[in-house]
Amino acid sequence: MVRESGTWPLRWRAAAERALYGPGGFFLRQAPGAHFRTAVHASPLFAEAVAELLTRVDAALGRPPRLDFVDLGAGRGELVAGVLAALPAGVAARLRPCAVERAPRPAGLDERIAWRAAPPAGAVGLLFANEWLDNVPLDVAEVDSRGTARYVRVAADGAESLGEPVSGADLDWLRRWWPLPAEPGLRAELGGPREAAWAGAVARVSRGLAVAVDYGHTRGERPPFGTLTGYREGRQVRPVPDGSCDLTAHVALDACADAAATLRTQRAALAALGLRAARPPLRLAAAEPAAYVRALARAGEVAELTDPAGLGGFTWLCRPVGTADPLA
Repeated sequence: MVRESGTWPLRWRAAAERALYGPGGFFLRQAPGAHFRTAVHASPLFAEAVAELLTRVDAALGRPPRLDFVDLGAGRGELVAGVLAALPAGVAARLRPCAVERAPRPAGLDERIAWRAAPPAGAVGLLFANEWLDNVPLDVAEVDSRGTARYVRVAADGAESLGEPVSGADLDWLRRWWPLPAEPGLRAELGGPREAAWAGAVARVSRGLAVAVDYGHTRGERPPFGTLTGYREGRQVRPVPDGSCDLTAHVALDACADAAATLRTQRAALAALGLRAARPPLRLAAAEPAAYVRALARAGEVAELTDPAGLGGFTWLCRPVGTADPLA
């Protein structure tokens, strides 16, 4: 393994780690919701659906005396707070909610919610990672003029150059999961660190379910030039590793999924949890106008969460641990 010197240009993994999580890093000083909109921010119905999933996990586990909900990559704790509020009182009373994030604990967060930098070991319940894996830094490879895949290096201003040939475990991963034809300019994002991160998260669950929700692609549909990009103040921007923007790349979720895991779209997952974008009957408008307006607004929120061209196209990676998949 080549060790980075700490001087520019760096490989993308080291550069993104520094830009996102180093001193003064983007996620340590910025609220993610101010820069990009996730399903959590789109509607409280998402937290309600996750609460429903948690109650199903609880039932499958035989309603243990202590139930864990681990929100991995918690941002400012919006999801875990929403889930806690949406749970039935009997479940909430047994819940041990935990937000996992490298940033400091935000002011005003419910005191019942633990705030940690790493997932607790031995969780019994649901570990839920919403748009977490896409921010796990990784290296980028690009094919040079001779058909060799090389690491891409990047300067602090975002200028890129080609470095040494991809080697070792990265080369093994590339050959297995994202083989690149010998065509100059083709790129791949080397997902080994994300596989390891997800395996580590699943290992923290003693019994229950681990779920990762993210932008994803599979081996048959890898993007030929990769997906690395930046976001700032709700807009997609050039990825520059200077701490000024989010740095994200879609996830090779099939590489993270073992034989016990299932991949499904967010649209399918939320439908299984009872969220369907059905318009209320028009007769309700005449009989109960206020109820009709509320139902119509709800249908609109569900439609956004399940739109296959938008949030509904996200992929859910579901990995049961010692129990059945409650969405099956």
